[in-house]
Parts: sequence; structure tokens; C-alpha cells
Amino acid sequence: MKNNLVENNMLKEFYIPTYIFVPESPAEKVSQIPSCPVIVFINTKSGGQLGHDLIVTYRKLLNNSQVFDLLEEAPDKVLHKLYGNMERLKRDGDTLAAEIHRRLRLIVAGGDGTAGWLLGVVSDLKLVHPPPVATVPLGTGNNLPYSFGWGKRNPGTDEKSVLSFLQSVRQAKEMKIDSWHIVMKMESPKGSTCDPIAPLDLPHSLHAFHRVPDNPQDKEYSCTFRGGFWNYFSMGMDAQVSYAFHSERKLHPEKFKNQLSNQKTYLKLACTQGWFCASLCHPMSRNIAHLAKVKIMKKSGKWETLEIPQSIRSIVCLNLPSFSGGLNPWGTPSERKQRKRDLVMPPLVDDGLLEIVGFKDAWHGLVLLSPKGHGTRLAQAHRVQFKFHKDTTDHAYMRLDGEPWNQPLPKDDGKVLVEISHAGQVKMLATKNCIAKGIHEALAMSTVHPESSSSSDDTDDDDDFAEERKNFGAALSFRYMDDVTKE
Repeated sequence: MKNNLVENNMLKEFYIPTYIFVPESPAEKVSQIPSCPVIVFINTKSGGQLGHDLIVTYRKLLNNSQVFDLLEEAPDKVLHKLYGNMERLKRDGDTLAAEIHRRLRLIVAGGDGTAGWLLGVVSDLKLVHPPPVATVPLGTGNNLPYSFGWGKRNPGTDEKSVLSFLQSVRQAKEMKIDSWHIVMKMESPKGSTCDPIAPLDLPHSLHAFHRVPDNPQDKEYSCTFRGGFWNYFSMGMDAQVSYAFHSERKLHPEKFKNQLSNQKTYLKLACTQGWFCASLCHPMSRNIAHLAKVKIMKKSGKWETLEIPQSIRSIVCLNLPSFSGGLNPWGTPSERKQRKRDLVMPPLVDDGLLEIVGFKDAWHGLVLLSPKGHGTRLAQAHRVQFKFHKDTTDHAYMRLDGEPWNQPLPKDDGKVLVEISHAGQVKMLATKNCIAKGIHEALAMSTVHPESSSSSDDTDDDDDFAEERKNFGAALSFRYMDDVTKE
């Protein structure tokens, strides 16, 4: 009886009454203002049965109105409605709504793609005080949760495990991390064989963007996609294996019931897709240098051509210290290598720089399992550009924060340009086991280069991509205040 009383009192710290979500509901009096009000988003498809079991437990412990199944309700619509309602309540003098607005924290349960989807929606809301996000690992890689101390595997779906996780959310610290904008432009000249329609399996945070060219005769890069990411963008063989895994899971969902078996299946596909063994017939066909020309921009603001070794078959633009389920492909370069390659040490999650790493094959990737293993360090950059060569292939495999897709490429005279740039920052929740480091932690250890810091106001508006960079594309273009009636 005593334990139930303690549990009920603790749950009040996270409780949000229904009327905060539903405008027509009667106001509800609560015995105390929650110290850590939460909204929970769960992808019930993630982790086999784990997502479904988890949502049952959360709805049992909290108000059903504050727990959402992402298969039934999109986060952009939920948060758009919620923040609009809270603004109305605050304007009417509701102190509880004001405190919930100020203290709100979000929990998202799913894979890295699911977490990135929610972060994109929060970014598109353009909130003055955006809520920080905690991640429950339900996916295969779980790089985002691992980077911020939430673990590599689901912490449990029973009541005790969920209560423990909620306590960790209340005690977690806020950390800022860089957000990265990606723009993909495709030229569609007359007579081109390029199909400008986006593939159906694009990531949640990458959407088609339509605009009318200033000059109707100028059709260059007339088809545009834009989006955002927080952990990584990759291209090449690793994305191809990931795409094969996701395609297989769509065809046979019954075979993907738990995280361990999913990881075994992933390894098998790496073998069958040629990631461990290059094609003997076309040894150059999967090399990044053969596929695209890569340019980078450092803090100096000048574009430089990045020389990619012919052996590199996969390239990763990394923001967090976790890739492929918790491995750190950047490692710790020596001071000599730092000076030789003009590197900033250490890699930080809020310094406005991406770490660019190359891999030859999966055997090369396995060196990450050793204490000092790392990939081929290519550069650290503020912006990255990929310009695809003509007639090399009709498609390229790409991946954003765990979500892969097979991108059609134009042939003949068609052009494809992918550009990544710093877009701002979002707030994450981190536990004491967090491995990600920010500028403040690095300054405390006196290891960060003073020029590596980056302001969240960095918008890079002085170029042709300024218009496309307005939104991440994870949600419809909106601000939550748009629907609030002004008096």
C-alpha cells in the first residue's frame, strides 16, 4: 500500500491533465504542479513487440492523452495543436498551462529515424523555448540514445523499468547539439531521363520542395528535396546494406521480432550485399570518388575539393560519437595527425563541424571494435557538397540518421547536387553516462580550439540555398502561433 502511494505521488511529477491537450475539455484541478511534465511518442513498429508493450505500460502509468502512437498520430499535428492550446490557456491566465509549457520534456521511443523525425518537427515549430528530448532505444543502431547515455537496447517495458526511465528523464541535464540541413537538387532539362518524383521510401525528415524559378527558362536544379539530421548522413555501401535490411523488414515483418535477431540479420545482409567483398566485375563501381566530386567548407568560408582515396566505398558525415550501434569511427587522432590534417580536437556535438570519415569495406569497419580503431579520417567541415558525376550509375544509396533510401539519379546531361550545412541547434536530454561532449565540457578540460565554437544563429543565408534552408521538412511548414486567434 505504501509503495503504491509513493508511486502515485511520483507519477504526479510527470502528469499532464487532458484539458491541456483538448480545448473543449473542462479544466482539471491538480494537487501539485508537475516538476517534469512529459509527452511520450512511441513507434509501435520498432523493436518487434517492444513498442506495443511499451505504449501499454506508459498509458497505464500516465494520462492516455499524453502518450501517442506515432502510427496513429503524427507528431507535427500533436505538437501544433498542443502549443496552440497552451498559448490560449496562458493568455487566459492559466498558471498550470504556463508551468507545463515552461517545464515540458519529450520522450520518443523508436529507432534513430523515429527520433530524428520528432527532432525535425520540434525544429520546424520554431518555438521560443523548445522542449528537450529523451530517447528510448528501440531500433537496430540506436546511435542517438547511446550518445546521450540512454543505452543501446530497450531498458524494459514493465512498470518498474518505465518508472526508472521516467526518473532518469527528470534528473537528466539539457545539452545542445548541432542540427544539419541537407538540400538535394536535381536538374531536369528537356529530354532528360531523370524522374523528378521522390521515391516512396524517403526518410521522414526529407521532403520535396517546390518553387518557381526566377527565370522560367532556367530549369537548372528544378527538382529539390530538403531535410535535416542530427547524427549522420552516409552514402555508399553501408547505406545499401541498411536499405536491404529495411526492405526485407517491410516484406517480412514477422521475422523481425527482437533487436538481437535484427542485428544478426543485418550482418548477414552485409555479406550478401558485397560489403565484405568488392565486386570483381566492376571494382570501381562502388567507390565514392567514382560516384561524386566532394567539396568541403571549413570555418574560413572557402570551398575546397576533398580528395577521396579510390578505395573508399562508403562516406559518413558524422555529428555524434556513435555509428553502427555505438562505434566511434573518428577515434582519437594524435596531435601530429591533427596538425597535418588541420583537424580540430576533440569532435564536439555543438561546434558547428561535421567529422567526415571513409570506409573501404566492412572489414575496415571491424577495426572500430579495437580500442583505438577508427575509419579513414578525411576532414572536419562546416559544410559539405556532393556533385554526382554523369552516367556513372542510375541510383545511389543514402542514409539519414538510420533511415536509408535508394535515390534515383538522372542520366545524360542531368545533374545532382547534395549540400549539407549547419542549420542551428536543438536540445537533447542526457544522463550521467552521456558520451557526447559539448563545448562547455571541452572548455572545462581546456581541449577545445577557440575557433571551433558555433552560434545557433548560424544560418548561412548568403547563398542559393537560403530559401530551401528555411525548414527541415520534417513537418508541414508552420509555426504553432499561426492558429492562435489574436485579439
